[in-house]
Amino acid sequence: MKSTTFFPSAFLITCCLLFGCQSTDNKQADELFTQWNSVHTPGVVFAVVKNGTIIHKQGFGQANLEYGIPITPTTVFHIASISKQFTVFAIMLLEKGGKLSLEDDIRKYIPEFPDFGKTITLRHLASHTSGLRDQWELLVMAGWRMDDVITVENILKLISRQQQLNFDPGEQFMYCNTGFTLLAEVVARVSGQRFAEFTEQYIFQPLGMQNTLFYDDHEKVVKNRAYSYYQDSTGYKKSVLNYANVGATSLFTTVDDLSRWTTNFYTGQVGDTSIFRTMNTPIVLNNGESMGGALGQFVGEYKGLNEIQHGGADAGFRTHLSRFPDQQLDVIVFSNDASVNAGWLAHQLVDIYLADSLEVEPEPVEKAEKETELDITIEEETLHSYCGDYELQPGFIINITNDQGQLYAKVPNEPQRSLKPTSNDDFSVDGWDGTVTFPMDSAGEISVLELSVGGQKMEAARVKPLDLSPQDLTEYTGRYYSEELATTYTLTVVDTGLVAKHIRLSNISLAPRKKDIFSGDTWAFGEVSFVRNASDDITGFQVSSGRAKNILFTKVKKKPPTNN
Repeated sequence: MKSTTFFPSAFLITCCLLFGCQSTDNKQADELFTQWNSVHTPGVVFAVVKNGTIIHKQGFGQANLEYGIPITPTTVFHIASISKQFTVFAIMLLEKGGKLSLEDDIRKYIPEFPDFGKTITLRHLASHTSGLRDQWELLVMAGWRMDDVITVENILKLISRQQQLNFDPGEQFMYCNTGFTLLAEVVARVSGQRFAEFTEQYIFQPLGMQNTLFYDDHEKVVKNRAYSYYQDSTGYKKSVLNYANVGATSLFTTVDDLSRWTTNFYTGQVGDTSIFRTMNTPIVLNNGESMGGALGQFVGEYKGLNEIQHGGADAGFRTHLSRFPDQQLDVIVFSNDASVNAGWLAHQLVDIYLADSLEVEPEPVEKAEKETELDITIEEETLHSYCGDYELQPGFIINITNDQGQLYAKVPNEPQRSLKPTSNDDFSVDGWDGTVTFPMDSAGEISVLELSVGGQKMEAARVKPLDLSPQDLTEYTGRYYSEELATTYTLTVVDTGLVAKHIRLSNISLAPRKKDIFSGDTWAFGEVSFVRNASDDITGFQVSSGRAKNILFTKVKKKPPTNN
């Protein structure tokens, strides 16, 4: 009799938990994604995992617009940079087996890797502290398109030509995809297996991740895969991805399978606590400073809770994975729409499912009052004063434009986003968890743009182009060759501006910023700084972008060497 009365009581509590509060949370979660609940758009899939069990998952929109195939939790997505934690885990499994050490020099395993006179360890590669230039920016500078077939061999050949680092190993943190391609190659050489085979045998199969693979063959057929899209003035267009390289990217998986991966950090079915602890420990730079980067992922806090997370973006794919180890809650968001902010959506889900655990500071009354205003009108003259280019870092330009009273912000490699005023000089950014402010300086001018993201504030200085005549620009024209990239650009004056031409790329407009310094209008050709000799003649230029610094191009008077 006792057991009979106890069981209904436990049963009722369980029902309350599963179908009461949780059903309300699930409804709120679904409402976040209603705009993608359409047969005419790409979409989003998400999963919320609690104590190793998916408590809610849902798909919205289309995996393939041409054939009208809907997204479901079993749809296979390319998850881009979330792949990196799997690459680190593979390295850690080999270290556990005594096959290598994180402190080993990369040249021990890849002897053709350049000797920069500095030791670059596997740990440097796994923590974005190697100083290596980023592979994607090098490839684009060398004339590759991001929809080309790009193999590991292509990347390794390009890396082998490099003669300089961005900085000495361990001195700085700079996000670098190159390191993870190299780590995957180390796994292949040490294990004697293709990286895709090793991860299949030692990670995916043991965890029951039956729909997961590293995609190292761009012609391989994968059932139930999603294709990616972006939107322009004509509607949705295919964002083609032909990668045949692994390590930094190219993991294909589902939200169901990825939940098995996140659960493994709690159960230790594959690996052990020492591996997890190493992966989750923030790196320490040579100067003793620590930051949020760990090995293949980032550690930090979100509203008072410990969080381990990483996002991804390739072609039109946008992905995010957040783990909250203390609460054993994990949130997964995948999208095949380039305009989606997967990280923002993931944290909106966290706000729903961990609402009782979050520490949220009350907003200042002034800010709260601003956000309750329904309509703020700003004079056209004021809006015009905000327009222009602002440089966040060399080559990374934030372009602000005004179209009939609506401000827009555009950054390299991202879609244009509208700005919504919350005051006369403060703006929220559509689909992005950040704010933009245009403070007026003592002279009454807008000289900087203030960017606030995740509690951090950054300034982007306003760039005022120099006024150079076509005659002034002719001094910079000519043909320039890079030994490190094995490629040539021809600089010429078109109409009234300086343009860099490449046989495989669209023309790059170069806008003068300072004496001998120009900014390119593409993300990988950010800042061009011309070099002069003792006679004040231009002998070449150096190109820098966000993750690849000072690539030298030498001015040539004869036909450059044949590309190889």
